[in-house]
Amino acid sequence: MDALDTEREYAARGYLAVAGVDEVGRGPLAGPVVCAAVVLPLQEERRILGIDDSKKLSPKRREALAARIKEVALSYRIEEVSAQEIDEMNILQATRLGMKRAVEGLSACDFVLTDGNMTLDIAQPQRSIVKGDALVASIGAASILAKVYRDALMCEYAKLYPWYAFERNAGYGTKAHIEAIRSMGICEIHRRTFVTKFWDGRAKTSPVNT
Repeated sequence: MDALDTEREYAARGYLAVAGVDEVGRGPLAGPVVCAAVVLPLQEERRILGIDDSKKLSPKRREALAARIKEVALSYRIEEVSAQEIDEMNILQATRLGMKRAVEGLSACDFVLTDGNMTLDIAQPQRSIVKGDALVASIGAASILAKVYRDALMCEYAKLYPWYAFERNAGYGTKAHIEAIRSMGICEIHRRTFVTKFWDGRAKTSPVNT
């Protein structure tokens, strides 16, 4: 299967701006869930080689591909849904909201392909594809943009809250991260609904620059 087969299938039906949508960060204890939407060109001479599920790529390769995707894409959009919003509505609804925002932020989009099994509240027709980030170029491109953006964001948060080593764990519940929560409490970007098993309710840790 060619990674652009699905987009070309819908283009043949008259959908000329097919967006792939994916998310990164549903599982971490801290930080936003980040969603991206990408419309790729279908001409062979503009093909981006090497697009895949972002988790299968090295950081260096992801960053190079992200730069190329931004350069070549017909349209792309990256959206964050904060830890506070996740706590208010739950991670599934937060992910749907982020994907919706990303799709609605595109300059052009007439069909949407999402990874996994996700139905969005959008005007465009849509289809979900299991393992789409590895099978469909535009979904893989979205996963790369979301992953590179979120990793960079968590490295910035690590400068404010160095106790949690966000630059290494990206907010995921590593042993060291959980131990830091138990000893320090939580910070502004922790998802309170995700840390109830090991958070004692202490006041939030302040950033180092305040």
